[in-house]
Amino acid sequence: MSSEADLAAVTGQPTDPAQFLVDEVSPSYWRVVFRNGPINLLDADSIEQLADLVTRIEDAPALTVVVFGSSNPDYFMAHRDLRADRARVVSMPAGPTGLHPYVDDLVRLSKVPAVTICSIRGRVRGAGSEFVLATDVRFAGDRAVLGQCEVGLGAVPGGGAMARLARLVGRGRAAEILLGADDVPAALAERYGYVNRVLPDAGLDAFVDAFARRIAGFDKTAIAETKALLDLASLPPDDEFAPGLVAFFRTSGRPENAIRIRYLLDHGLQSATGVELNLGRELGNLPESTTTWLNS
Repeated sequence: MSSEADLAAVTGQPTDPAQFLVDEVSPSYWRVVFRNGPINLLDADSIEQLADLVTRIEDAPALTVVVFGSSNPDYFMAHRDLRADRARVVSMPAGPTGLHPYVDDLVRLSKVPAVTICSIRGRVRGAGSEFVLATDVRFAGDRAVLGQCEVGLGAVPGGGAMARLARLVGRGRAAEILLGADDVPAALAERYGYVNRVLPDAGLDAFVDAFARRIAGFDKTAIAETKALLDLASLPPDDEFAPGLVAFFRTSGRPENAIRIRYLLDHGLQSATGVELNLGRELGNLPESTTTWLNS
């Protein structure tokens, strides 16, 4: 191949292992683009690289705003990688907060002194949803889809979705999102408060960029101290997060759900087409007994 770009075009995979690509637009304004495979799954490398990125944000003296986007217009962050090395994730050493590094990443991200904004196109479910919930502001294109799919896959959400969603949208709506495990289209997500607002997809980038540049022009101390007090008033205490991840590790990967997961993988889960496109609907429409499918 003549270049890395040529190789990426043929394989569909970036040759650079970095998943979070940082564009330092100015000392006060960064844009971060997430990319990881055909549908932007989150895996053990994502956890480690996000930890490094959060530290970099914490240590940037003039930074006041960070915008997170995706390289894939159909998948902002699909969900965790169900085929990832579970043992590697479980055995990761605790982060600076004393929490498992996945939860540590999200807790630290929620408290960085810069304003964090997600510009959401496409699908964001499960661990992806937990990522956007840990940011300060969420703007979405009108074709975006959000959701917490874990219960439909036989697991408890592990990244703080219960703690964050209940405070954000209220207990009843949080129960609907978490226990229904269905897709939430952009317009409903806006009405519930899951996202701040929905923009026509074609105008999303310009709107988010203008908002970010406005914040980037403000005084760093005023931004950081206001955000710290907002965090104090509204964020869940750190000790609410550990039980969720313990429950996730206990419930995910159980043999009781192996046939269900195999059925979904065989029908396009974790690929750009198939059940992944409308995962919430598909979780509610599985055959009454996937054992019947297995034996057919």
